[in-house]
Amino acid sequence: MTKCLEQVYRVLKPGRWLTMEFHNSQNAIWNAIQTALGDAGFIIADVRTLDKQKGTVYQEAYVSGATKNDLIISAYKPSREFERQFQLHANTEAGAWEFVTNHLRQLPVFTAKNGRMEVIAERQNYLMYDRMVAFHVQRGFAVPLSASDFYAGLLQRYPERDGMFFLPDQIAGFDRERLSVEDVAQIPLFVKDERSAIEWVRRQLGEQPMTYQELQPVYMREAQRVWEEHEQPIELKTILEQNCVVDEAGVWHIPDRKNEAHLDQLRHRALMREFQQYTDAKGKLKVVRVEALRIGFKDCWQRQDYRGIVRMAKRVPESLIQDDQALLMYFDNALMRSGE
Repeated sequence: MTKCLEQVYRVLKPGRWLTMEFHNSQNAIWNAIQTALGDAGFIIADVRTLDKQKGTVYQEAYVSGATKNDLIISAYKPSREFERQFQLHANTEAGAWEFVTNHLRQLPVFTAKNGRMEVIAERQNYLMYDRMVAFHVQRGFAVPLSASDFYAGLLQRYPERDGMFFLPDQIAGFDRERLSVEDVAQIPLFVKDERSAIEWVRRQLGEQPMTYQELQPVYMREAQRVWEEHEQPIELKTILEQNCVVDEAGVWHIPDRKNEAHLDQLRHRALMREFQQYTDAKGKLKVVRVEALRIGFKDCWQRQDYRGIVRMAKRVPESLIQDDQALLMYFDNALMRSGE
């Protein structure tokens, strides 16, 4: 797949697009395609479902696990000018923001369906951070910004609407289109791992700050869904302490910029301690905290400890690496640079 996409990348002119229709129920296959696109040089700009109304024979049989809708993946080949500017500022914060500005220019500004505005996931802060990290790693560079510094920088540099970020010259068009719809169609969110649990808690507290006693029964109902097979379930108390702030009345809130940066540092240290425990342990690891692996792999990458990533990847279940796009990206690139 990577060789095929490299050929597509070669023949496309800079600034042009690739659209891929994809159908598979396995998360590992989806992650492999994302990794192949990135390794070929493409940047993913949009992913959405294609409802063809009439399903295949396999889909119509309602086989368990069959994907009902195809995915449409849109990706672009960066312009020569952008690649040149990025090379001049690689490994610096300026390079990271050069990427963000170029990426925002490629994304759709407004989409709506049935009179409701659709949230453009690629314009949300966490996905933009993932794309920025992937762009650096797949080109062999260190990542110049932590997640909290990146999120704070987004708020300082780019206008925000409905949890999405835009270039200044895109805002007028978005605001005009926004007036034509009644409400926003929320992206469905299910708790299946630590990252989705954090996003779920932040969404709940964003709508209404709550005490632990108010939030806990709601979280328990949501967290009863099946977590990923090798993912260590995280208690609500840990999520709140590492990602939110509490006032004197015991009510939990989403942190402001200053508190978020402080919490990110504390959470980073806690995850690094956990990753070090995995490093010091002997033998295979069956159940792990995936967020700790992500932080640990990133730390190894920054220190150019590629063999450390490969060794740890071989100690956890293979499906865990294949099912997580970030871990797979670090592993594939570390494997290539370690010579193993």
